Amino acid sequence: MNSFEQRQAARKERLEARAGALQTEGEARVSRARKMADIIPFGQPILVGHHSERGDRSYRPKIHANFGKGFDALKAAGEMAARAASVGNGGISSDDPEAVEKLRAELVALEAQQARAILANRLVRKEGRDGLAAAGFSAPEIAGLFTPDFAGRLGVPAFRLTNNGANMRRIKGRIELLEKQATRETKETQFEGGVRLIENAEANRLQLIFEGKPSAEIRAELKSHGFRWAASEGAWQRQLSNGARHAADCVLRKLSD
Repeated sequence: MNSFEQRQAARKERLEARAGALQTEGEARVSRARKMADIIPFGQPILVGHHSERGDRSYRPKIHANFGKGFDALKAAGEMAARAASVGNGGISSDDPEAVEKLRAELVALEAQQARAILANRLVRKEGRDGLAAAGFSAPEIAGLFTPDFAGRLGVPAFRLTNNGANMRRIKGRIELLEKQATRETKETQFEGGVRLIENAEANRLQLIFEGKPSAEIRAELKSHGFRWAASEGAWQRQLSNGARHAADCVLRKLSD
């Protein structure tokens, strides 16, 4: 694995560990609450005036608190597990140092699919089943190509060719953009109050660095514009892009006001 893939694997492991801890906590709290509830006879109300009244009034809220915290922990465990499962499943990240190579491999596969689909449609029109078999198409593939759609058309649907072509153009555009970004250099700009704006080409991040901890208002402004605190960098940052530059301008205008 390259460095990016290692970070992704470590992040997934951390999320899975957190999900496991929350699951254990939630199950323990719910189990504790049930055992506490079992002590009270089913349906028995608080006995007003009885010597047990005072203790019962403090005991029952503890049962509810354990149930509430337990169910909250179980819900959080599910959300954390879903986050862990999503790591690495969002496609090829621009942060991956091998992104261009992976995108090129994906493009080659799509181009091969497109060429095969175009060939299939030509053979369906001109040479029929025998031509498809001679070209290496399997019996299930041939059967599918000769199954008419709702309008009675045979072969690979036009929308699939269109969608595949759009995906190829999108990937080519990403490759061009990433190759252009590879030539970028890190730039830093100093603003009033000691705020530094850094276009970190190596990390692919736009970073805002403050001399001290920004106020709650500014932190809220940063978060609302997609910036997140990165303790390892000592910076508020988001992925470097034109959108990030615009967001930084908005934050800096707020600071100047």
